[in-house]
Amino acid sequence: MNKQFIEEIKIQAAKQVIEQGHTVASVSEHLGVSTNSLYNWIKKYGSDSKHYQQTSGQEARIR
Repeated sequence: MNKQFIEEIKIQAAKQVIEQGHTVASVSEHLGVSTNSLYNWIKKYGSDSKHYQQTSGQEARIR
């Protein structure tokens, strides 16, 4: 079964690993995705990504 996740779920999963300290294994198991998929999401949405930097900048301006 091939699950499709919306972007917001992918971002939240990456944040659980990066910001909250959850393990990749536990988050991937909870969501039912491979660790490889989760690593890809972290790479795409993680703190080093362009997407994360844009979102953080927007949040700072809102505050």
